[in-house]
Amino acid sequence: MPLSELRLQDLRCLPAAELQLHPRINLITGENGTGKTTLLEAVYLLGRGRSFRTRQVAQLIRQGQPSCWVAGRVAALAVGAGTSLPIDSLTDASGALVSTSTATSTTPQRRVDVTCDPGEVRARIDGQAVQSLAELSHLLPVQVIDPGIHRLVEEGPALRRRWLDWAVFHVEPGFMLQWQGYMRALRQRNAALRSGGNPLPWETELVRLGEALTRARETVMSELRPVWDGTVADLGAATTTLQLSRGWSRDETLAEALMRHRERDRERGLTGQGPHRCDVVLRVDGRPAREVVSRGQQKVLGAAMALAVMRYLAARRGTVPMLLLDDPAAELDATHTQALLRLAGALGGQCVVTALHPEMLAAAPADRVFHVERGGVKQL
Repeated sequence: MPLSELRLQDLRCLPAAELQLHPRINLITGENGTGKTTLLEAVYLLGRGRSFRTRQVAQLIRQGQPSCWVAGRVAALAVGAGTSLPIDSLTDASGALVSTSTATSTTPQRRVDVTCDPGEVRARIDGQAVQSLAELSHLLPVQVIDPGIHRLVEEGPALRRRWLDWAVFHVEPGFMLQWQGYMRALRQRNAALRSGGNPLPWETELVRLGEALTRARETVMSELRPVWDGTVADLGAATTTLQLSRGWSRDETLAEALMRHRERDRERGLTGQGPHRCDVVLRVDGRPAREVVSRGQQKVLGAAMALAVMRYLAARRGTVPMLLLDDPAAELDATHTQALLRLAGALGGQCVVTALHPEMLAAAPADRVFHVERGGVKQL
């Protein structure tokens, strides 16, 4: 972190592009349909190994081409997961968040590339194939605020669970292995339930790992909550509480929940209790936020979730994740757009913003500007 160079080939409508990015605010302009969002998607691929727009890998490949490819160079800063700093250690005299992750021309660079074939994604770091796409997120942590950000509030728990787990993953080094082990045990228990076998042999491991996962989530949620409250206030969003629903009743242990629901689980062939059913519940005036706020307010709350988790990780790790903003002025009213841009600038990290009308982004002046026309990108 940050991303100094971005290159791509045959990604959606862009046959090729190469950008030398600034470590702070980068602005991408252009008409609709020319590929502005595709450039954000390229960055996201480098940091997550997937798109934020689709799960269908084939949709990423330019028509008529067999594959697409994205590559970049990332500054390898020496701050590791679990490096804990107080929340106020990254603030200036005005209370604005500032970055401690300043890259220089002598900062070591890591090379990362992602190739997408129909149905397959392959990634390498410094020429070596990664064992897990999670390695990309360690190297280039990235958040996106796009037109679909309201789904964090409006839809079911899967997206909110992923939002929380992304934070836990970055501050609890063993979380990914615990989650993978839990999911293996869960699949085995479900298979036993469906086949009429005995699910008990898998429950000990399910309980051990499930309770460890939940403790990690509860710790992060407790630390994140004050950051969330401040971000909601700074963004001018409706006062909203965050509550962790762990996936089974708080009146019993996970072992007790599995035992009590065993026959029901056998009838359904699925495990209905456990951290795989976890949710982050947002409430406004005691009611679920999605029931009481407008679509525009949902977008503001979704943006607050992305910013809050970035602020939290900045304080815990000492580095600010990369932020991608897809035409915020088209999705939010002027007041919330300017507040979002001010907060994004105050983070002190690297940001890439797209805009149809650049004059709307006065609250976060760009350090480098690119323009996209059909088939190409140029620096202004």
